[in-house]
Amino acid sequence: MAERIVAHLGLGAFHRAHQAWYTQHAADAGGWSLVGFTGRSPEQARILARRRGAYTLLVRGPEVDAIEQITAIQRAHDGADRAAWEGALADAAVTVLTLTITEAGYRLDPRAPGGDAGRLDLADPAVRQDLRAPGTHGAVTAPVRIALGLDARRRAGAGPLEVISCDNLVGNGRLAGAVVLDAARAWEEADPAAAGLTSWIEENVRFRSSMVDRITPRTVPDDLATAERLSGVRDEAVVVCEPFSEWLLEPGAVPAPDWASAGARIVNDLVPYEERKLRLLNGAHSLLAHHGLLHGLTDVAEAFADPRLRDLVEEYWETAAASCRLPDAELAAAIAATRTRFANPRIRHRLAQIAEGARHKLPQRILPVLRSAIAAGHATDATASVVAAWILGEERAGRGVDPDVLRTGDAALDERVRTLVDRALRRLDASVVV
Repeated sequence: MAERIVAHLGLGAFHRAHQAWYTQHAADAGGWSLVGFTGRSPEQARILARRRGAYTLLVRGPEVDAIEQITAIQRAHDGADRAAWEGALADAAVTVLTLTITEAGYRLDPRAPGGDAGRLDLADPAVRQDLRAPGTHGAVTAPVRIALGLDARRRAGAGPLEVISCDNLVGNGRLAGAVVLDAARAWEEADPAAAGLTSWIEENVRFRSSMVDRITPRTVPDDLATAERLSGVRDEAVVVCEPFSEWLLEPGAVPAPDWASAGARIVNDLVPYEERKLRLLNGAHSLLAHHGLLHGLTDVAEAFADPRLRDLVEEYWETAAASCRLPDAELAAAIAATRTRFANPRIRHRLAQIAEGARHKLPQRILPVLRSAIAAGHATDATASVVAAWILGEERAGRGVDPDVLRTGDAALDERVRTLVDRALRRLDASVVV
């Protein structure tokens, strides 16, 4: 049987600790390979090319390290290499495109209610630049880049494709499809040669959602030295991760690796699991990051060991769990597992890394919990304090905060959210002294 290929956009550490790991461990791994494209900087592609796509995965447990050589990625390219990108998506052997482009990479219109209605921000300068003449150059933004690749597939007659989003957004597949279709429509309006692209995508491309989880801190020089000591190989592409990993996907309809044989789960209704992960894990991460940075702390384990922040996380978890739809026992088990993961002192997950991109993250992680608590009459202080800590941190750094982050489209609810956040902000500003 001819080899099948998964294409991937966003060739960062998380993809290499997660989807590439699942592909290598699939029962049918011998029949599949990965071709990866960087999202922004070409550097990772250059580093991977030195070892023909192979890299070292350093799995850092609470007491010992384990290493594994991952060889699933056969080719790595600069995402700006338009010929390679369009050539990959025009290849009929490619049946799946996976994405780790970060929440910001979807270029969602912040003026839409809640910032998550799935409209491409056509006012974004980079999107506008990409759409001026996308048929004559490459694209910087992911939605336009994907539309370019899909047009190449259409012209090649390469057949159906599934796009699987692996970013921390509820309904990430729906959002990916929405912004790509918006990009395709805008391109059609600007360039007659693209006529028919939108309808072709609607008929031939399926956008699947998935929920992903594996803590993957940034690699530091000490990690490279540890991996070299354990493996005997000097590798600049080392990825560090925790032992825990989870991947839930909607059912698919095209050939794809047997990820379920490697531990992934196929579920018909993904939303309750997305909510559980975003609110319990990622929400608590944001709490620790924004509060911890105000207290001069540096990583998750250090922040979680601080009694003040630990108590605040526990209070937040009680509110967040009440906003989720899964059975209580399953939520309790998830919280217990997260306590263990946060306490791992050998995973140096830096708070500054988690705090990046808060204006895109908090509307997905924190605000749904706050709105649910308001509606149910539950405690709101710990949840509102996450947004307040972010605002205070930005103010102390001399940066402004986009007020659209707190908008929902419901004026009464917006006012209640602002009131709670303002109250939490006054308390923090008076009490936090670094």
